Amino acid sequence: MGLPTMTNSPTKSWRHGECHCGEVGFAVNLPDSVVALSCNCSICAKTGFIHLIVEKDDFKIERGAESLTTYTFGTHEAKHLFCSKCGVKSFYVPRSHPDGWSVNLRALDADADLQLRFEEFDGANWEKNVSKINPELAQPGANDA
Repeated sequence: MGLPTMTNSPTKSWRHGECHCGEVGFAVNLPDSVVALSCNCSICAKTGFIHLIVEKDDFKIERGAESLTTYTFGTHEAKHLFCSKCGVKSFYVPRSHPDGWSVNLRALDADADLQLRFEEFDGANWEKNVSKINPELAQPGANDA
């Protein structure tokens, strides 16, 4: 899948997080050292979402799945999931990695104890830049000068 967030850390461990009201809880299996993506697309810029993109098997909803509401826009490929009680988006299925999850770094519990490296992603120009985070989705001619 070409995930940008994982480094060559030898082991992973489960970190936990939740929405603001605590209704929706989740766990994500991460190495100690990760790359977090800061995106400038319309929704990320307005919500402050910081991406930790993971494989499907490295994520699980622990509680509150029935309280999630889905929002889509544009291509309707990304599935933005919000807690229906407090409105917080702790994770979603991203357009760039439809077989994985993007977890909001800001929704992890304070004791996640991660070593972070931040990278900027120009999501405002998604088609031109998606190959930087998922080469499988490269558009023909997108990176031509």
